[in-house]
Amino acid sequence: MANGARSTGMLYERFVGPLLASDGGADAEQLSQLTLTALGQASLRRSWPLVSGSLAGLAAELQRPDPRLEQTLFGCRFSNPVGLAAGFDKNAVAAGIWHCFGFGFAELGTVTWHAQAGNPKPRLFRLAAERAALNRMGFNNTGAQAVKRTLERQHLAPPGQRPAVLGINLGKSKITSLDLAPDDYASSLELLAPLADYAVINVSSPNTPGLRDLQEEVLLRRLVERLRRLTACPPLLVKIAPDLEDDAIDAIARMAYEEGLAGVIAVNTSINRFGLENRPIVQTGGTLATEAGGLSGAPLRGRALEVLRRLRATAGPALPLIGVGGIDSPQSAWERITAGASLVQLYTGWIYQGPVLVPQILEAFSRQLDRHGLAHIGEAVGSGLPWRD
Repeated sequence: MANGARSTGMLYERFVGPLLASDGGADAEQLSQLTLTALGQASLRRSWPLVSGSLAGLAAELQRPDPRLEQTLFGCRFSNPVGLAAGFDKNAVAAGIWHCFGFGFAELGTVTWHAQAGNPKPRLFRLAAERAALNRMGFNNTGAQAVKRTLERQHLAPPGQRPAVLGINLGKSKITSLDLAPDDYASSLELLAPLADYAVINVSSPNTPGLRDLQEEVLLRRLVERLRRLTACPPLLVKIAPDLEDDAIDAIARMAYEEGLAGVIAVNTSINRFGLENRPIVQTGGTLATEAGGLSGAPLRGRALEVLRRLRATAGPALPLIGVGGIDSPQSAWERITAGASLVQLYTGWIYQGPVLVPQILEAFSRQLDRHGLAHIGEAVGSGLPWRD
């Protein structure tokens, strides 16, 4: 690990680590919002000399360029396979600077057509001992039209010419019925398509009533067909839940292939509690079994890997898959690649481990290629090759 990244890691561990070490203390959502406010200002002002210099220093610490980690998938060139998952930068405020943290891509959103406040607070809870989180945010975001203005204000390079690929994750507005969902998604996509390298159909969040019904094959096919009729539709991916039965996973894999989807993202947060049903939630006095919301982080890792393997077995090697859920170490990231993911995404693990997780994973990928005698990360995808110390 480079000295700079160690420095960043020590600062994060010293100042942020104590805030994440217990369930109580600093409110998780407020902490995220404070961080995003600062990052948003930096993205808007990234051409200012002082800000530019700071971001260049950050990039020098956290980026790990290696041509063997570059890939072109569904028409997008990824400088490396590690991305920021949707849900953190909901309103795309920091779209211009995610590459400075070492990410090869970032997924913005979830964005809905109608602005919405989301579910009542508190709605984001740390489970510090388990390196996990429970969230029932409910697609809180400023709406597609405001997100478009936010992106335009950042003066981003056009799609295909950016230092990091930018995807936009789209969801259904809470006030929109399932029957009208295709038009709701289409309104957002039509508006934001010119700004997106790729778009994601999010039908798997557990926090919008009825949303997961759209994973049913007939409804999902109808939704995909509606979106693909749009002119200049970007590459379309679908994000699925970890709680699907095997036959539903198989059906989505077949549908993705038949409809020409660019890929599948596995997985979203889970309504399964993975044996933690009696785990208390300090802020509410309830338990995981009694609190609504999706579980993310380390407890989800095993199931996320199972779903990915199932998708790969059904879809075959041609359909790009993105692995997300419980990735919090270089080894868990490598495991997802060798199980069939061409790309991986971080969120909860990145929060707990800090910015150093990205360069740690990238360095490890390069070492694993060396140790297995591989020339390119694409040779590792779906290979089943073990982690080698």
